[in-house]
Amino acid sequence: MKFGVVVFPGSNCDHDAQYAVTQNVGAQASFLWHQESSVPSDIDAIILPGGFSYGDYLRCGAIAKFSPIIGAVKKFAHAGGLVMGFCNGFQILTESGLLPGALVRNNALKFICRPTHLRVETSNSPFTNTATPGQILSLPIAHGEGCYTAEPHVLDQLEAEDRVVFRYVKNPNGSLRDIAGICNAQRNVLGMMPHPERAADPLMGSTDGLVLFHSLIASLAAK
Repeated sequence: MKFGVVVFPGSNCDHDAQYAVTQNVGAQASFLWHQESSVPSDIDAIILPGGFSYGDYLRCGAIAKFSPIIGAVKKFAHAGGLVMGFCNGFQILTESGLLPGALVRNNALKFICRPTHLRVETSNSPFTNTATPGQILSLPIAHGEGCYTAEPHVLDQLEAEDRVVFRYVKNPNGSLRDIAGICNAQRNVLGMMPHPERAADPLMGSTDGLVLFHSLIASLAAK
């Protein structure tokens, strides 16, 4: 199984994601440069990593959505390919229209960088099928624009369709309904603000993030 890790100018969690996949999970991973216009045929899943794509000019992810690789990622996702976006990756997924809503400034108007606890809300996804609903994960956050917002009818739809994948136990940024991560209607695209790739090695103090990678690999193996 092979993951593709997208690299933008300003990405700073691309190597973290690649390390988690290759060293902590034992799968393969290759980097996909932002100027590439297609996804190689041997890629089984794509990770949009955290960082500051294109310096976060205009808005977080607002420029990245115009990059050639995002056009290719959208085709990959629309064909049923599995895509995960962490932190800036989540911001890019909302800006590009692969996920609804938006990520705006934290309610305290400060950058937050610390461990946080989130609750698994559903195991009905390729990203959480080895987790248990209600399971608490300890994952780090590092963002200034991590407050998830959407119109009330969008939030209601996410709830009704079981698409809220993670919630914060103690909301650190003001996200509506404590949302920390969501998936699309087809359930093959996940966006979340916490960093599972930074909680995949015992040296980091938590391996709770491995549940996402193990779930994804289990989903791919079942195909």
